[in-house]
Amino acid sequence: MKPLRALCIVVIIDVLGFGVLIPLIPYMAIRYGAPPELNTPILGIYSLCQLLAAPLWGRLSDRYGRRPILLSSMLGACGSYLILAFTHSLAALFLSRALAGFMAGNLAAAMAYASDISAPADRAKTMGMVGAAIGVGFMLGPLVGGALAGEHLQTANFLRPALLSACLSVVAMMLVLFMLPESRGRAQRCERAGAPGSAQPRAAERVPAWQLLRLLPGLRLLALATLLVTFSQSTLESIFAIWAVDRYHVGPRTIGVTFFVLAIVAVAAQGGLVRTLAPRFGEHRLALAGIGAYVIGLVTVAYGPDLALVIVGLVLCGLGAGLFNPSGAALASHQAQAYNRGAIMGVYQAGTSSARVISPFVSGWVYTRLGPGAPYLLAALVTLQAAWCVLGARSVAAAETVRREATQRP
Repeated sequence: MKPLRALCIVVIIDVLGFGVLIPLIPYMAIRYGAPPELNTPILGIYSLCQLLAAPLWGRLSDRYGRRPILLSSMLGACGSYLILAFTHSLAALFLSRALAGFMAGNLAAAMAYASDISAPADRAKTMGMVGAAIGVGFMLGPLVGGALAGEHLQTANFLRPALLSACLSVVAMMLVLFMLPESRGRAQRCERAGAPGSAQPRAAERVPAWQLLRLLPGLRLLALATLLVTFSQSTLESIFAIWAVDRYHVGPRTIGVTFFVLAIVAVAAQGGLVRTLAPRFGEHRLALAGIGAYVIGLVTVAYGPDLALVIVGLVLCGLGAGLFNPSGAALASHQAQAYNRGAIMGVYQAGTSSARVISPFVSGWVYTRLGPGAPYLLAALVTLQAAWCVLGARSVAAAETVRREATQRP
């Protein structure tokens, strides 16, 4: 089996296990007595730990290979799901999410793997396929989790979905072991860019992951852009279940179906539109289009007077995510060299994690203090600023191209 196809299968199964629990965590917190301002930080603790660990996982994947990091992160996820399966308290719920976040090196390693096996010209397509695989997992996961849990909070079953997630992690580990070849062999992990004996590449490899943001202005702008866009995605994910319960009195099953529809649009955009449109319009324009669609979608959800318009808004949000996520990841991967792709993607992924730390701590408070539509409007305003970051990254890339051409002239 081709490595890219095997990687996509692994990612689908791994993310499916994660996605099964997405619609359930807020309901578990509600059952254990958490108010909205405490409910959403339970989602944020996962991202806080992921933020701290993502650059480390990226560095380790550059040094030891992608497969060991994928296996380690999946093992940690399996342990967190088992804790979640048998928890009956908020403390254990926090512990489970913290462990899952700290061990979440899988997506950064998967993106680095995809970058390893793709040519620069095909990177947006490859990232789009991996993004579509992630989207499939997120699409099916909430639907399965909601179906297993049931519709009513009082009788919802959280044991079966958590055990299923643990089993899916084990399956993903087996697939990595037997189907996914290492994308960076021993020689590649030991190689140094540039002429033999040159000290510059070795010094570059010793640069701490966070220092890459200082050294690479394009990466800094792209990481900020993904932070701002992911802020809106995380706001939607963290507050939507609470908002839907208060406004429409629905349970986990309905929320699962809603996230299923949202993910279908994102998957279609990542697996189809991005692959078709990226060669024609470029990643920068697709990223800007994704930002615009997400902003319009959030405003529609906030002001939609009925469920039909809310669904239209969610579709626009799914389209925005489907256009921006693979385009942003492809642009970030262009900042990397062969020896530091894992570190670059780990730092870029840290931008995503940062937003998922900030948003849950903000969205619950805003929802309680300013009203149900306020978190979506705040997210729209924040996400709109990402357009300036993408435009700035495009200017940096253009300046780098001019400088490179000038140095190559005789």
